[in-house]
Amino acid sequence: MKLPIYLDHHATTPADPRVVSAMMPYFGDDFGNPASHTHVFGWRAEAAVESARESLARCIGAQSSSEVLFTSGATESDNLALKGLVRAGREGKNHIVTVSTEHRAVLDTCRALEGEGFLVSLLSVGSDGLLDPDEVARAIGPRTALVSVMAANNEIGTLQPLAEIGRICRAQGVAFHSDAAQAVGKIPLDVEAAQLDLLSFCAHKIYGPKGVGALYVRARRPRLRIEPLLHGGGHERGLRSGTLPVPLVVGFAKAVELAVAEREQEASRTAGLRDRLWQQLRDGLEGLRRNGAPGHCLPGSLNVCFPGVEAASLMVALPELALSSGSACTSATPEPSHVLRALGLAPELVNSALRFGLGRGTTPEEIDFAADRVIQEVRRLRSEGRRATVTARSALP
Repeated sequence: MKLPIYLDHHATTPADPRVVSAMMPYFGDDFGNPASHTHVFGWRAEAAVESARESLARCIGAQSSSEVLFTSGATESDNLALKGLVRAGREGKNHIVTVSTEHRAVLDTCRALEGEGFLVSLLSVGSDGLLDPDEVARAIGPRTALVSVMAANNEIGTLQPLAEIGRICRAQGVAFHSDAAQAVGKIPLDVEAAQLDLLSFCAHKIYGPKGVGALYVRARRPRLRIEPLLHGGGHERGLRSGTLPVPLVVGFAKAVELAVAEREQEASRTAGLRDRLWQQLRDGLEGLRRNGAPGHCLPGSLNVCFPGVEAASLMVALPELALSSGSACTSATPEPSHVLRALGLAPELVNSALRFGLGRGTTPEEIDFAADRVIQEVRRLRSEGRRATVTARSALP
């Protein structure tokens, strides 16, 4: 067993060697620009991009490969989906419905759109992070242009009922978007079955390269019109200008293909390891709280509150383990997790939470080691906290 042990697979994943192998030719001999249509180097690059586009379309159930646009990642895809659609002005509609537990790429984009005069409804969730589809139905009004609900939460792993929400949106004639960065390749996801009109996803959450993502944009029944964020060359059907990073695009498609092909086996394995970890933590420590919806959760996700201990102190005490206390995308801010606060947790509980992200390389031996170390350090920190409290009380006049 090699230390440190990586248990932060929701933040990012290592590139699979099979993905790296697929990418390598496009750094060397096949280095062409796919927009160069006058020679063989460009033709080869374009063929590789279109093959990757077709592969991604198949993996998400899109009807046409032309519905898949390449971006720099899920954050850009989210921005293009939300800003692009509402700015296109669908019959004067200016209202967006989203959820309090969304990724910051959606929440901050909605906040920016509010500054432009758009209206945003932020729906609450239950204590398990689940959204009631009836809340969506009640929030939709005559000026609603878009509903955005993430498929799988990046902090607590809760899976939202996309198909039910999709039926509601389709019946009301409202576009439906989902940030599926944590979902594609990990759970079954089909844009037709869920009646999704826009879907954001990326490569680096599923053992692909960083710096590449995609946005699915429905082209028929109904056909969506969105405005580009970037101009300058008319690439990607005029919706996302810029030279495509062919090696990353090829690696993206390979990563998704592998994740989908191995999904059932890997989901069963990581779910078993997650349950093993939770059982050991629960047996070794009192008063723990598991956050999220255990029956509707990503297989490799475990978010736990350790009352009486600050997560920051616990992570410092565990240099052998790569863990996080929330989303990597907001780790630079001192604010406590907005996701856990949305569940109704008290501040002291929010500050005691750790996120365990299990992945393709996680082993039973690593889980056992991690559980032992966490239990040891939580007991130690709790004991020190009790002693400090007693000392402080004894010093009172």
